[in-house]
Amino acid sequence: MKKIMLLGASGSIGTQTLDVIRHHRDEFEVIGVSVGHNMKKLSEILHEFTSIRYVCVARYADMIEMKNQFPNHMFYSGDEGLKNLVSVDGYDIFVNAVVGFRGLVPTLTAIEHEKTIALANKESLVAGGPLVKEALKKHQVSLYPIDSEHSAIFQCLQGSHRKEVDKLIITASGGSFRDKSRDELENVSVKEALHHPNWDMGGRITIDSATMMNKGFEVIEAHYLFDIDYDDIEVVIHRESIIHSMVQYCDHAIIAQLGTADMRLPIQYALSYPDRLPMKNAEPFDFQRMFALHFDVANAERYPLLKLAFEVGKKGGNLGAVMNGADEEAVDLFLHEKISFLDIEKYVMKAVEEIPYIEHPTLEEIIDSDTKAREFVRSAWKGGLVS
Repeated sequence: MKKIMLLGASGSIGTQTLDVIRHHRDEFEVIGVSVGHNMKKLSEILHEFTSIRYVCVARYADMIEMKNQFPNHMFYSGDEGLKNLVSVDGYDIFVNAVVGFRGLVPTLTAIEHEKTIALANKESLVAGGPLVKEALKKHQVSLYPIDSEHSAIFQCLQGSHRKEVDKLIITASGGSFRDKSRDELENVSVKEALHHPNWDMGGRITIDSATMMNKGFEVIEAHYLFDIDYDDIEVVIHRESIIHSMVQYCDHAIIAQLGTADMRLPIQYALSYPDRLPMKNAEPFDFQRMFALHFDVANAERYPLLKLAFEVGKKGGNLGAVMNGADEEAVDLFLHEKISFLDIEKYVMKAVEEIPYIEHPTLEEIIDSDTKAREFVRSAWKGGLVS
């Protein structure tokens, strides 16, 4: 029985993680969760999963209210509460499904406590890749990816040696606007942007999919996860989201991982590794219903944030934190209809250009870079400095 600590339990990945646990109660038991602001959802989770004893919420007021309802649970609140939650004893696997930069410190904390990491939080590696890699090595901790693309690569690499790998091929759906020209993107709405053709995801990641910022993050993650040079990572548009990623070997053989667009598969594999468990409450992929798979070039002019991510990844330092922080703020402005869809690119690229570069940042400097990037975007928006 593997005991699970789950951060971001009410979000898309968190909800699907609980579904995996629900259908494999003889294999997994969740003992702690974090939820941001959805107290109704948290209450439902605590009533169903009675093994949970530790809980963290975003606001102190919500913590007091929930503690009155569930007096036998240990509650925490805020970012410091997340650290305290992750630091408790009695669990084996830390699932980080938190969206955003706030997921970095809990990841580092879990590694310090020598917990196995199942990682969905992109920012842990995008903003703090070198720190995470160093901590993993120091504490001899394993990290398994939950992102469908990185899980696919991880599966394709089983039984091989690093020296045999020629390149990684990361697939991208192309997002909500893959059939639109740059000119057609001028006046797209938030509602249109949130309508992803293949995946059911949270707001920010759906917008990042449309700008391909998300795929840029995945390139940086792949670099740190698999120790692959950026020049050996390729992104291709694959409309159907059936091939989740591929590995090309030195003999030109390409191994691909295929499956339906269901995040429960990579979640379950990360939790059960090195074993595989039956996928319950889901239909397998049916080749009789899918007669063609399509691929296209991920054009840098069409997706400038993908190009930026490669540049940021190669330069390293604090730029990953800057790019991510600026993107979080810009996407939030777009979701609240304060800026246009194409403005997201402008704010992110300007922040990377303006925030001072630090080659070997400490954790404190990474946190400060994130803060400065967010402040820059907000100030630029209020002052009309980006056009």
